[in-house]
Amino acid sequence: MLIVFGGLPGTGKTTIARVLARRLGAFHLRIDTIEQAIRMADGADGEAVGPQGYVVAYAVAGDNLRLGATVVADSVNPIRVTREAWRATALRAGVPLVEVEVVCSDPVEHRHRVETRHSDIAGHRPPSWVAVTGRTYEPWDGPAIVVDTAGRAVDACVASILAVLPIRTPDGTGRRP
Repeated sequence: MLIVFGGLPGTGKTTIARVLARRLGAFHLRIDTIEQAIRMADGADGEAVGPQGYVVAYAVAGDNLRLGATVVADSVNPIRVTREAWRATALRAGVPLVEVEVVCSDPVEHRHRVETRHSDIAGHRPPSWVAVTGRTYEPWDGPAIVVDTAGRAVDACVASILAVLPIRTPDGTGRRP
């Protein structure tokens, strides 16, 4: 299955995606990592990468999905075209798609997260609060799951996703991890 995350920076996407991927034994595919690698290879540190990071991610996700892996795609996924491309990736691979939009409904908490976080990717600089709030972010046209991280523990957020995933187990019970 392909589980596609989206949401503004600082909402908790990567934290939740990592825990979910660990619990599912899934492949975690992070756009920030891909984009920073492209910047470093091009010597364009700090510059916008454009669509290349997403295009690479669709291809890598497709390869892993065709191998039978569950893929957790972690990106801002800000516009309809990126969401449609993820949908097409799942369709081409013949796997179920689950879309997860991560939000933080408390602007004070969201701003605090954005302003105090540090990147775990060498050379990557997280965006400022002004950049986050000024970013183009189109409304979703019906994501399957919306997770509000305001005041919630990571495990509770992950549990809310696991509760609705179409998980298949070898014994056919569908028991959740």
